[in-house]
Amino acid sequence: MTTKHLAAWAASFLVMALIDSLWLGVIAKNLYQQGLGHLMASEPKLGFAALFYLLYPVGLVFFAVLPGAEAASLARTALLGALLGLFAYATYDLTNLSIMKGWPLGLSLLDMAWGTFASGVAATAGGAALRWIGSR
Repeated sequence: MTTKHLAAWAASFLVMALIDSLWLGVIAKNLYQQGLGHLMASEPKLGFAALFYLLYPVGLVFFAVLPGAEAASLARTALLGALLGLFAYATYDLTNLSIMKGWPLGLSLLDMAWGTFASGVAATAGGAALRWIGSR
């Protein structure tokens, strides 16, 4: 792993962790509580959350940032990041809709839209960091 790759990962990690924490902990907290309150733990299991936030940006860098950099296009990075987010969040939400009794459709659609947006933004941050380090 090069300094450029580490910078891309770090930027993607920081942006994803920050905006997702704001989304889950403040902006949409009540929506998730209303839709999934009966399934939610009283406190989040931070170890599992940390594992997600450490691993997910690796996927963003590999599947969005690096291909976007190869095409010299932050727009491509954003698109690929958004698509990865859609696929990842849809895997979670659609699986839960198919096997969980009473899983809320509306919340799943919102969650997939959020994952698409957040992943696109985080990948773009990683792509910008990769460009910035590469230009130095």
